[in-house]
Amino acid sequence: MDRKLLDLLVCPTSRQSLALLDSRGLQALNQAIAAGGVVRDDGSAQAEPLREALLTRDRKRIYRIDDGIPVLLAEEAIATAQVDGFPAS
Repeated sequence: MDRKLLDLLVCPTSRQSLALLDSRGLQALNQAIAAGGVVRDDGSAQAEPLREALLTRDRKRIYRIDDGIPVLLAEEAIATAQVDGFPAS
């Protein structure tokens, strides 16, 4: 993802800055998705593993990146609290 674009993006609900989700966090998230335990804020299941994602500064919300395009819709955010073993930092 382009660094200049990343510097401009913020969480649509909290207005916190976003950063690329690191490999440890992505691995923990994808394991939870594979186990069928991840839902988006709108209540729909996140069935597909993610290749890239953005994380809020407080590490509470994840936004997926589809084909290089950030999906910054509040209802499609994923709460990290539902991911067992999600790294604290």
